[in-house]
Amino acid sequence: MEIIEKAKKEGRKQLSESESKQVLAAYKIPVTKEIPVTTQEELVKAAEAIGFPMVLKGNSPDIAHKTEKGMIRVDIRNLDEAKKAFDEIMAAMAGAKGDVLVQEMVKGQRELVVGLTRDPQFGPCVMFGLGGIFTEILRDVSFRVAPLEKRDALEMMQEIKGHKIMDAVRGMDAVDLDAMAEVLISVGQIGLDHDEVKEIDINPLIIRGNMGIAVDALVVLND
Repeated sequence: MEIIEKAKKEGRKQLSESESKQVLAAYKIPVTKEIPVTTQEELVKAAEAIGFPMVLKGNSPDIAHKTEKGMIRVDIRNLDEAKKAFDEIMAAMAGAKGDVLVQEMVKGQRELVVGLTRDPQFGPCVMFGLGGIFTEILRDVSFRVAPLEKRDALEMMQEIKGHKIMDAVRGMDAVDLDAMAEVLISVGQIGLDHDEVKEIDINPLIIRGNMGIAVDALVVLND
């Protein structure tokens, strides 16, 4: 894949968020609508295309932990807020290579995590679990070695302790398990197709309606 090859030639260890999502989208994994911008003028045009409320994020292959570095602004309601957030994020990037992502705000109360790790013995392994801020706290995840069959993916979703989050609950639709299974299968396939991919982290994958959307993503490359 051209994005991965380009990053390897540049000696990079990871892709930016937008590059990571382009890899996911190539495998038909749903991702957020977003437009990269580098100037206030581009920001105005992107805001018209994306609409409010929206999210602004620093987008750089050199920066993995955007939240800790103050490079994410959510629920931006108007152009004045957007311009202020843009300036603050550009300042926080401190000259790092990259741009600012103008991103649709995906609203959903359920957050999941999907990932891939390359085990020295077993090769690419797919991970599924509760996402958002609870990922590291609860560690409620399940794993399978790729390639995954649909039944493997469905079993993974039932193995986590919080599996009832996928059900119809409190007025929310049941998650489309078939569509979610395809996401897990596709993540495994990326690892099988690209030896250069060491890790994939999709967190959070937010459930909007009954479908999961990759709101943040990171692809890490082998040394």
